[in-house]
Amino acid sequence: MRKLVRLNWLGGSAGWLWLVIVMVPLYWIVVTSFKDQSAYFSQNPFALPNAPTAANYLLVIQSDFPRYFVNSVIVTAGTIIPAVTISFLAAYAIVRGAGSRFLAGANGLFLMGLAIPLQATIIPVYLLIIRMRLYDSLLAIVLPSIAFAIPLSVLVLTNFIRDVPKELFESMRVDGATEWGMLRKLAFPLTRPALVTVAIYNGLGVWNGFLLPLILTQSPEQRTLPLALWTFQGQYSVNVPAVLASVVLTTLPIVILYAVGRRQLLSGLTAGFSR
Repeated sequence: MRKLVRLNWLGGSAGWLWLVIVMVPLYWIVVTSFKDQSAYFSQNPFALPNAPTAANYLLVIQSDFPRYFVNSVIVTAGTIIPAVTISFLAAYAIVRGAGSRFLAGANGLFLMGLAIPLQATIIPVYLLIIRMRLYDSLLAIVLPSIAFAIPLSVLVLTNFIRDVPKELFESMRVDGATEWGMLRKLAFPLTRPALVTVAIYNGLGVWNGFLLPLILTQSPEQRTLPLALWTFQGQYSVNVPAVLASVVLTTLPIVILYAVGRRQLLSGLTAGFSR
């Protein structure tokens, strides 16, 4: 018992230390976003502003922030909905057709996709987008994002659907249900936590994505929120408080989404691999 208590104290101390490490940069970002540039250079970086101002947030909103926000929403939704749908159908087919060589090969192909980083394929992707005449469009970001979101989604959903008892499928089959009926009435409700998990996880990656928008778009009208930070970078200086205000506004939707779907996200990440 004393050993367990000692280990709990050690784990709790490490947890509090990690919380401080994480919270200090967040505190600095929020506090600095309410300072003007003169206060940013003259005051202590961690001191509260003497005269808090919302001018930075107003500047961000006036600098086409709503357009960049809408672009990010379009790219994220246009990626997550097709990627999750395709991954769910593929995972169901892989699990239900376990004896098929074609589906086994498809599953191996999806697993190979996990080993290929985005940075290694950016040149071929760029050339394909040019050939398809989609350069400098939101669709140019959406299509590669879907391709890179599918492998991990298929892996998570396959492990989750595989844990559904086969007896449930057999009983529905005896009652005359078709594969589409079992997919809609059995597999979909039982795998909802995993669907939420892959949707939130991939949504975070697409929302914060920088490389694909940087390479595949050019005009300011097609910028997403990560690229919008360039708006506050001048030739000789950077408006740091305005940049941090933009970071706060960009992160706020993700924080809200995580707060709403936190339980589903954690249960989906653990249930598919632990049961």
